[in-house]
Amino acid sequence: MIRRAAALLAVVVLGAGVLTACTGGSGPSAQQRAAQRWLNAVGKGSVATAAELTNQPADARTALTASLAGLGRGARGSLEVDKVATKGTKATASFTASWTIPGVATRWRYRGSLALRKQGKAWQISWSPSDLHPSLTAETHLLLRRAQPARAALQDRSGRALFAPTPVVRVGLEPKLVTDLPRLARQLSAVPALQTTAAEVTAAVKAAAPTDFVPVITLRKPAYETIKARIYDLPGTVFQSDTLLLAPTAGFGQPLLGTVGAATADQIAASKGRLQTGDQTGTGGLQQVFDARLAGRAGVSVVAARFGSQQTVRTLVTLTRAQPGTPVRLTIDRTVQTAAEAALSRVAPAASIVVVSRSTGHVLADANSAATTYDFGLQGAFPAGSTFKIVTYSAAFASRPTLTPSTRVACPATITVDGRRFTNEDGFSYPIIPLRNAFGYSCNTTAIATALTLPDAALRTAATSLGLGATWTLPVKAFSGSLPAPAGPTEKAADAIGQGRVLVSPLLMALIAGNASTGRPVLPSLVAGTTTAPGTPIPAARTAALNSLMRATVDLPQGTGRDLASVGGVEGKTGTAEYGTDTPPRSHSWFAGVRGDYAFAVFVYGGDTAKVKAVPIARTLLRALR
Repeated sequence: MIRRAAALLAVVVLGAGVLTACTGGSGPSAQQRAAQRWLNAVGKGSVATAAELTNQPADARTALTASLAGLGRGARGSLEVDKVATKGTKATASFTASWTIPGVATRWRYRGSLALRKQGKAWQISWSPSDLHPSLTAETHLLLRRAQPARAALQDRSGRALFAPTPVVRVGLEPKLVTDLPRLARQLSAVPALQTTAAEVTAAVKAAAPTDFVPVITLRKPAYETIKARIYDLPGTVFQSDTLLLAPTAGFGQPLLGTVGAATADQIAASKGRLQTGDQTGTGGLQQVFDARLAGRAGVSVVAARFGSQQTVRTLVTLTRAQPGTPVRLTIDRTVQTAAEAALSRVAPAASIVVVSRSTGHVLADANSAATTYDFGLQGAFPAGSTFKIVTYSAAFASRPTLTPSTRVACPATITVDGRRFTNEDGFSYPIIPLRNAFGYSCNTTAIATALTLPDAALRTAATSLGLGATWTLPVKAFSGSLPAPAGPTEKAADAIGQGRVLVSPLLMALIAGNASTGRPVLPSLVAGTTTAPGTPIPAARTAALNSLMRATVDLPQGTGRDLASVGGVEGKTGTAEYGTDTPPRSHSWFAGVRGDYAFAVFVYGGDTAKVKAVPIARTLLRALR
């Protein structure tokens, strides 16, 4: 009996020494708890904690830092112990891992194992790089590989890509190579194409590490070649060649189209994982609006990469395959846009040209001069000046059926409304003349006198029928104008000549000119295939009358748009719009008109004051579009 009990005891002792299950009636074993603590720390990205739970904390910290950074910011894992096998003071824990990678819908799942050793009364991870993943060695770490597909094209109305791969040169400085910083800063600031100052160069170099690449500017290859001889041999200058996706010229379609470049830290943080370091993305304008559609989906793999070189040793899993983007075709006409850009190329003040198809509302061009600080063409909110007389006389024809372009009217030099004196530009006056002449000469006093006979809501009603205040469904911000109800006769008089509280954008004025000329109001669109509901048609008699007035601006010998007569087929309205508090007030310059299917507006900020008029710019534009 004693011999049998001893034998049974031996079996129990030997059995306990060979294998212990990971759970028992008393809960998880000490080995399991130690393994799970380490796995939890790794899954949460707590490198310091995970490293201290190993027998080689320094080596573990280095390896874990590289691998978790390699998976990308925000990667989190759920790593759970499956079972633990124990033999004396050693144990092996098998586990299942499930990682969430930001921006990747598919979770990364795999099985692994890690070794433990009992140190005193506690169990400790016996560190090996393969503890994190079975394929890792001392020479490798985890790395997320992203393969972006070629970006789909933002296209013009014909389907031709507006951006193309373009060779560029990044001009920069390497501080350790600089021998005389003050002299170098002066030399670089003397090259206009570099667009920098001596102070900027000096500050940037002093703030950088000796081997940093300090960027100065990125230039298209031909532009770089024109200044290469002046900067290439300067001590400290360094150069990087690259290919970027660029529009035909630096200012082409800007800021409407936007640009394409490396994702910034802020863009990556805001993308919820869609973007990662090194990705190309749209910045500003339509490239940003349609970025997800154009960029497609990156292919994502996890690899074992060699330390230092980052060379792939083994692909561990492909989580997603690259999916090409989808092109976006715009309504922009490359020929019209190019003509608008050229017409503004020598204009110093901030200025804008917008051209739309008056039959469809398609935006054919949105060009802004170099001095503009945002998209004046679509987003600007400016007083309309006398271009708004198109609206004023549309209201008059609607409210006074007997009024015609031939109606005889007075055009005195001044008119006083509730004590405020309004004048014609330069104080000109005419005796009794046809209404179309008063419009063509831009007689303020006639427009005001006419408006004062109309109901207070008449201007607003006419403006709305021509497009003001409409709800536009454009993919970018745009201003469809505003016209509050007049506070009294004086404001009503000011509104009649586009002052008061009238605010418009060049896009709106192009549409107003086009809608007035066709009598079939349309809404603007920027994306080909977009359908917009037309407005209520304007009676044919009113449309004919408005066309007669707008032709007078150009056809009459003393018409304010007479310089456009040589182009042929043009009608519209000039405008001088006062703004600010200066005495005398500063003034913008406008022309809104049509020719053929083109409806357009030219706006020059402060142009009347600066003697940079809209009409000559319009003439340059239209001659290029013959």
